[in-house]
Amino acid sequence: MSTNRTFTMIKPDGVANGHIGAIINDITAAGFKIIALKYTKLTSEKAGEFYAVHSARPFYNDLVSFMSSGPIVAAILEKDNAIEDFRTLIGATNPAEAAKGTIRQKYAKSIDANAVHGSDSDENAQIEGDFFFTADERF
Repeated sequence: MSTNRTFTMIKPDGVANGHIGAIINDITAAGFKIIALKYTKLTSEKAGEFYAVHSARPFYNDLVSFMSSGPIVAAILEKDNAIEDFRTLIGATNPAEAAKGTIRQKYAKSIDANAVHGSDSDENAQIEGDFFFTADERF
């Protein structure tokens, strides 16, 4: 069953490059409502926990290091067809392959520093949102 909420995170490169406002503007201009928003920094331990699904992959340690290298902005978004629409809005993981006008095409530098994370399923959106936000923090 599809829901109308998804999770996103502006990654350390997107924050460091000054793209928070532009990315949030793109998100809201695409019709998403912000349900929860948090500016925070992941510790190595928390980044490792968040990306535990990738722990056996060769890029895991670099990913954990990158994601704990600076502040991030976590958010829960709402819109009809949220998962699919948001994945379209952010574009391909590799910004060189991302469609024109997508967030990653406009603000990402590489496949590793790709500006934003977007949940890939309703189940993961729930898990990822719960990782960052309590029920009381959602509007």
